[in-house]
Amino acid sequence: MITIENADKALKDYYLQAVSAQLNEGISPFFSAIEKNSDNVTGKDVKISIVRGNCGNVLACAEDADLPDPYKNRYLSITVPLKNIYGRIEISDKALRASRDSSGAFINLLNAEMEGLIASAKHNFGRMLFGDGSGFLCNITDHTDAELTVDSVKDYFVGMQVDVQPKGGGEEGLGVYVTGIDKSAGKITISEEVIEPLRGGTMTVHGAKGNELTGLGAIFGSEELYGYKKTEEGYFAPYIGDAGGSLTEEKLCDVIDYMEENFNSKINMIICSYKTRKKIADLIAGNRRVVNSIDARTGIGAVTVNDVPVYADKFCPEGEIFFVNTEDFCLSQLCDWEWLEDESGKILKQIPGKAAYGATLVKYAELVCKKPCGQAMLKNI
Repeated sequence: MITIENADKALKDYYLQAVSAQLNEGISPFFSAIEKNSDNVTGKDVKISIVRGNCGNVLACAEDADLPDPYKNRYLSITVPLKNIYGRIEISDKALRASRDSSGAFINLLNAEMEGLIASAKHNFGRMLFGDGSGFLCNITDHTDAELTVDSVKDYFVGMQVDVQPKGGGEEGLGVYVTGIDKSAGKITISEEVIEPLRGGTMTVHGAKGNELTGLGAIFGSEELYGYKKTEEGYFAPYIGDAGGSLTEEKLCDVIDYMEENFNSKINMIICSYKTRKKIADLIAGNRRVVNSIDARTGIGAVTVNDVPVYADKFCPEGEIFFVNTEDFCLSQLCDWEWLEDESGKILKQIPGKAAYGATLVKYAELVCKKPCGQAMLKNI
């Protein structure tokens, strides 16, 4: 007979391992390639000390000359709080009772819930990798009742719970749902009419402002990173090149060469949109080059530029190409995915006021780039 106790045991002993494996390897090639550990976690923060790059004092001297003075390393310190990432499943008491005498029905019930949880986690982790930590989705250029005109429409918006607010914030438009999109017209429909004018405002993931991972959007877009102003500390300022409205293979190769020559950074992954990857593939094919290869780190076929794999990601902004060294990135985490347990060790608990049981999957982590100046972006392609 299926009970809450053996349902707990199934979640803990079987599903947790399967979920962790899928989420750690199945989000994106970029996420799969970066290191994941708890080495730099201290309490609720990630703390990393970095040696500011220099060749040091290794000199050629005369036999009887004084030995060179030791080079005093210049250290930079990164301290950032871990972000709280939660995922929930819910099983109604009615469904649980209906499957009580059938282990197969119960397994199907749990499988359906876990598949939804995994899909949501993959989606949001993938989106956050390109975000700036604010949960920003798009700018609102016009507004009529429950219809918004925005500067960027994505298919994945439908069903998302979002905050739509005018510039400077407001009380309305918090926690509404996206119910429809019109990509050709650049319009989004939300679940509730908002009286307050939203023109010039933004649409963000509900409650996400300042709570998401510090992704590529923060590394390339913000004026400050990890508490340092990029204009004052160049180590935290990545290279941003302008393609001038046209894309050539030479421009791509120039960025790779520039990063190695000036920052000793060996770019090992290029990330762009699907449309841009097709452009790159056409460029290389036009030059009668081999365009497909297998990346040993991810096991995924990819177009290559100077042997650097090019990956398409649906969350990558159009018109931008990212050149990264994945060895400089780390997902610092307090723990891997784990179930939230109460004092008695139970995972499934009744939801207050509802005839249903819920379980919460948790991860406390932050994405950190240990060498921001070793990353590059080519814009206006």
